[in-house]
Amino acid sequence: MGKRIESFRDIGGLYDVALCDVWGVLHNGVTAYKEASIALQAARAQGLTVVLITNSPRVAPKVVEQLRAIGVPDSVYDRIITSGDVTRKLIAEGPKKVFLLGPERDTGILEGLDVQRVDASEAESIVCTGFFDDETETPDDYTDVLTAWSARNVPLICANPDLVVERGHRMIPCAGAMAAYYERLGGRTRIAGKPHQPIYDAAISAAREVKSEFPLSRVVAIGDGMPTDVRGALDYGLDLLYISHGIHAREYVVEGHTDEAALGAFLAREQASPKWWMPRLV
Repeated sequence: MGKRIESFRDIGGLYDVALCDVWGVLHNGVTAYKEASIALQAARAQGLTVVLITNSPRVAPKVVEQLRAIGVPDSVYDRIITSGDVTRKLIAEGPKKVFLLGPERDTGILEGLDVQRVDASEAESIVCTGFFDDETETPDDYTDVLTAWSARNVPLICANPDLVVERGHRMIPCAGAMAAYYERLGGRTRIAGKPHQPIYDAAISAAREVKSEFPLSRVVAIGDGMPTDVRGALDYGLDLLYISHGIHAREYVVEGHTDEAALGAFLAREQASPKWWMPRLV
């Protein structure tokens, strides 16, 4: 199940680049984890290049604004790559009549692209950034419209592959849950964010803008999400630092402490082998 470390300083010198998840590692959607920011700032001071790699459906400048508002300073990272960034390529390659399934705050994903926003009945492509109201809705609430799109073979481009995120102390569904439900209904999906290769290619390219020469063996990924951060990093061939007190904490955290036997069993069930693990990034 990997080696437990007490501080990121214990392993930072082994790597040239860190690809760090955002939601669940640096913040919970409401509050920044101050010690995580301090850890990455200290690592950067020692020469580590930090690329934030997030399944946010927003483009990077919008995520920068969000991070600042939550309390994550710019000095934590060198570059940001978002699922929104890499998904724009899929949108540009697809049909031009698109329906945006998600809140209006996510319209930036379409800005500057040669596409036309249309009603659901006219859509030739669905760009899903989430739910219209992720506080109250579930994928089942969209069954009728998803079934209609599936019957017309309309592809759904998922801008955020996460199934859920923690907002404060609540779990909120993400676009990945909608995409998974659409597939169960027979619909086609296209996804570029974690765990898929395009976002990792983009993150490595971003790191090479800062530090041109490094092997993948000198890259560590940091994350908490099993189907996204963990699977994506391991499939890409990267060492992984698993943050155990993230979205899967209920599987093995008891009274605030990680039950190592339960964690080991969880990782075995998931067939996941992180190189390192720690409860929170510090």
